[in-house]
Amino acid sequence: MAASGYSDLREKLKSMTNGREKARKRKYRESDDDEYEHSDDSADLREQEARRVRSSVAQLSIFAPEECARIEEKIDEVVAQAEAGLYREHTVDRAPLRNKYFFGEGYTYGAQLERRGPGQERLYRKGEVDEIPGWVHELVIKRLVANGVIPEGFVNSAVINDYQPGGCIVSHVDPLHIFARPIVSVSFFSDSALCFGCRFQFKPIRVSEPVFVLPVRRGSVTVLSGYAADDITHCIRPQDIKERRAVIILRKTKPDAPRVDSESPLSPSPALRPAPLKAKRSHRKADPDAAHRYFQTVTINSRRDENSSWSVAHFSNETIQSAEHEQNIK
Repeated sequence: MAASGYSDLREKLKSMTNGREKARKRKYRESDDDEYEHSDDSADLREQEARRVRSSVAQLSIFAPEECARIEEKIDEVVAQAEAGLYREHTVDRAPLRNKYFFGEGYTYGAQLERRGPGQERLYRKGEVDEIPGWVHELVIKRLVANGVIPEGFVNSAVINDYQPGGCIVSHVDPLHIFARPIVSVSFFSDSALCFGCRFQFKPIRVSEPVFVLPVRRGSVTVLSGYAADDITHCIRPQDIKERRAVIILRKTKPDAPRVDSESPLSPSPALRPAPLKAKRSHRKADPDAAHRYFQTVTINSRRDENSSWSVAHFSNETIQSAEHEQNIK
């Protein structure tokens, strides 16, 4: 245990967030380009924004524990097949503490493009990722259709995100030029939270106070549309992944979504890209000491700028690498 009395960084960050005075004047960055000063007068504006998020998010409890267990077994099979090298190259994307598996449609992001940033994402050419597995159709999509969540034939893209304790996905909006709305996700293995309106910064890594925090339970279905999908970023913070957690994201690509071609090339020299990360086996239940191990290699020394809503902390190398890798990944 660190000298501060906290067993790991997530507990420290949670304590800092809970103890933060709402009336304290602070900076809150809503986009990459705009910076605003917030004080007591901004509380109403933030509450209005939170209400807009709440009104455009739907959550349903559809999958019973026994259904979750069966689907989680299938997710483990996907992990095993990926480790055995049985998927196409662009199906699997690995990062420290988080693996992604693209099915049906996959797309480029971040350093894979010569021109980076929102709006630059491109779908891969047809056939460059594996088809959506039959069990996703049978066990997940059909249940959503039967419950009126999505219409028949809506989904042509399924992504499985598999997180280890301390993993994250940085603030983003699912590319508007790539995906139709709504965005549907189903959670497995453990409970977590989806945060809206956070900002990530690096060196040191920092996460700002959320506008809205949505608890996400195992087996729950989350549907984002309107304001929550299009006009505010969402993320998963490292402190919100306490055990292994997986989410299946189901979307429909737009008919005119751009694909990789001669006008939107991938980075020209694969030799210049970082070496691929070594595959790590994901286990059914996270080791109870795993979260602590991810953070114990550095001194826990969290602090908060007196005039800022940013949480500043020294994260483990794995968490920093995972967050940096996630930049521009939706």
